[in-house]
Amino acid sequence: MSFEKIIGNEKAKEELEKLLDNNIIGHSYIFQGPEGVGKVLFATEFAKRILCESGNSCDTCKSCIMFNSSNHPDFMIINNEEENIKIDEIRKFIEKVIEKPIISKNKVYIINAADKMTKEAQNCLLKTLEEPPEFVTIILISSNENMLLTTIKSRCVKIPFLGLTGDEIKKYIRGNDKYSEKDFTDEMIDILEGSLKKLDKIFENKDTYEPIKNLLENTKELDKLDFYLKGHIIYNKDEIYDILEYMISVLYKLGQSDSDYLNGISIIQNTINKLKSNNNFDMSIDSMLFEIWEDINDNNNRS
Repeated sequence: MSFEKIIGNEKAKEELEKLLDNNIIGHSYIFQGPEGVGKVLFATEFAKRILCESGNSCDTCKSCIMFNSSNHPDFMIINNEEENIKIDEIRKFIEKVIEKPIISKNKVYIINAADKMTKEAQNCLLKTLEEPPEFVTIILISSNENMLLTTIKSRCVKIPFLGLTGDEIKKYIRGNDKYSEKDFTDEMIDILEGSLKKLDKIFENKDTYEPIKNLLENTKELDKLDFYLKGHIIYNKDEIYDILEYMISVLYKLGQSDSDYLNGISIIQNTINKLKSNNNFDMSIDSMLFEIWEDINDNNNRS
């Protein structure tokens, strides 16, 4: 995969291409930005280019062939997103870092979710970042740089990444055989907030979202009890925050042509705050549905 095949973050592509074209490869980088925007893909392609004998991902040299088969001895990635990265794991990592390259002139190591390193692990890594072997490049992948020690950040070149635009997400969907663009409304894309991380979850629950949109669009045509009963489709504790964010997106778009819908956004936001404060789930959703219907229809009756 070349940078051109990765969707979004054109500025990061340009910066990385410039480093490679000018053969200015540093020893330590932080790829910083939201989750689900391709940071690991960029880092992996960057690593492949550094290790390639011709420097351009030729796919024919020994390095590229081994890289493509996930069997390159001079490349390593710690990919531990679920748990904290502890000091023992970093110690083993450092033992590998100081070993000389086997088939390439360089070595590239990636730590994914580097912001989940414990402080002890970060301090252990710090000495290697201060005095790295001349042949090593270390890339830290982070979505929350505030969790990284200042001393770590000061020794790394930061490459910033941004969330994907709606058009970029649609392009990704079109290029993926698993999805169809018609499966996703604009409001569903909005709640991804520029990240592809939730795309599978949204796709798996797509049959829930269309009825919710229809419910909100028809608030003024439904009586209170009917609105409440149809609203039971949202009583899903596991997905409730995504559902509520989706409702906010739908109401915002409805509010562009009919301001009666806009106050529903603050009602939903208050409900989110209640749920995060451990208020009773059913009572909070019941109250929200009644408040949304009453507010929209009271406004409708006044206008």
